[in-house]
Amino acid sequence: MNFNKSIDIVDPVIDKLIKGEKKRLNNSLIMIPSESMAPKAILQANGSVLNNKYAEGYPDKRYYTGFEYVDDVEKIAIERAKKLFGAEHCNVQPNSGSSANLEAYYALLKPGDSVMGLNLAHGGHLTHGHPINFTGKTYNFVQYEVEEETEVLDMDKVRKIAEKTNPKLIVSGATAYPRTLDFKEFHDIARSVNAYTMADISHIAGLIVGGVHNSPLPFTDVVTTTTHRTLCGPRSAIILSRKEDELIDITGLDEKKAKFRKNLAGRIDRAVFPELQGGPLEHTIAAKAICFQNAMQPEFKEYASSVVKNAKVLAEGLVSEGIRLVSGGTDTHLMLLDLTKFGVGLGLPVSEALASAGIYTNRNMIPFDKSTPFKPSGIRLGVPVLTQRGMGKEQMETIAPWIAEVVKDYKNNDLIKKTRVKVEELTKEFPLY
Repeated sequence: MNFNKSIDIVDPVIDKLIKGEKKRLNNSLIMIPSESMAPKAILQANGSVLNNKYAEGYPDKRYYTGFEYVDDVEKIAIERAKKLFGAEHCNVQPNSGSSANLEAYYALLKPGDSVMGLNLAHGGHLTHGHPINFTGKTYNFVQYEVEEETEVLDMDKVRKIAEKTNPKLIVSGATAYPRTLDFKEFHDIARSVNAYTMADISHIAGLIVGGVHNSPLPFTDVVTTTTHRTLCGPRSAIILSRKEDELIDITGLDEKKAKFRKNLAGRIDRAVFPELQGGPLEHTIAAKAICFQNAMQPEFKEYASSVVKNAKVLAEGLVSEGIRLVSGGTDTHLMLLDLTKFGVGLGLPVSEALASAGIYTNRNMIPFDKSTPFKPSGIRLGVPVLTQRGMGKEQMETIAPWIAEVVKDYKNNDLIKKTRVKVEELTKEFPLY
């Protein structure tokens, strides 16, 4: 009996759910900043026979046989990523943004080392040192924050915190910070206290390679990023870095140990495998390779530019409708709505009301929030998927009042139903899949 042929039938239960999700995506406004829609070629690669290959190790240094094709796939992904970002080294094996961050920390730090990262409630990420996260429990994180009056970072204060705490690493990057980041200044501050720099660009990687946000490379020591979000690739991650460590003290080390410690790229590769991961997902690495090639095309730069333009138009529209935005607007793909004028802790019910209207966002803490993470006072939303669909200024001006109306009257079921109809009519003009 051929086992594969005998069981190779469509699972009706799962198939129905997949079709339901496809319908939801097509008929809704997906405005969660962490999400983008991967093109069909990426989905095909991610579901290809490369799924079947177990691949512990690195190209030309595996523990199994049968790598006539898979090694080339991974090499191509590495070279494309290095070219796209202008990096000296790239590891394409991390499975997610969080694992990439942990692997970078593991390569650079020892447990208990002091690190600086952006407070989660001020736009950072759990892996930037939140006390509940492994990072906050393993390393001595000092959190920097935005200013209460402006809701943006004061780099002079970041410098003072660094001088006072003498960290070994300063992490830049954010998940809910709507303004551009000055990676060069972060690096200069770090070097002034003899610290490493790491930039987590997961949210803005597509904007960076698209030329509408400044890059942390080539000067930053380590850069991590997911490959979905604004890069429009598979749900995965990579680590970019220098080849050589500029800061490591090799005094007293023998030649072999000194060579290893100076080899920053090698330490990162070792942290990924064998220290923290096993066999990589080569089908996803193939999808990353396609993602990087897509991002090198002129059309991608047009997309990135349109994302920023659309975000500004939408932000202006929301403000004109009486919705307050954290920091007053946006320079990126996302914005953070402050709902406190309508009540504290409304992020949960308002985001659910918007979802019922076919507008998918996520509830989010705002700086100096008086509520809790599960019932925050903010809504985070973005425009990458709307831009992918071909929407522009006219659609942003149309959507802004819809969002504002639901925010202001989120318990009005008739309004929600009417908005849902409008959303479905609009999305018919801009098919997704």
